[in-house]
Amino acid sequence: MNPNIGKLLIFIGLALVAVGAIVYLFGGKLHWLGRLPGDIRIEGKNGGGFYFPIVTCIVVSILLNLIIVLIRKFFG
Repeated sequence: MNPNIGKLLIFIGLALVAVGAIVYLFGGKLHWLGRLPGDIRIEGKNGGGFYFPIVTCIVVSILLNLIIVLIRKFFG
């Protein structure tokens, strides 16, 4: 097996731990995440509904891309 796969799995695990710690520590301050203008929310009369956070997905995608670009720039 390729040893680079092991390094990649370790990096992914550390990244998940870091994201989990951020959500755990700052979860109360991130209440706006998922409720941005442009997120689609349709609520039914009987309590049912549909929610699609399209703008939140775009913002998270842009942030992750910036992080990946910075990591590649400094370590690649």
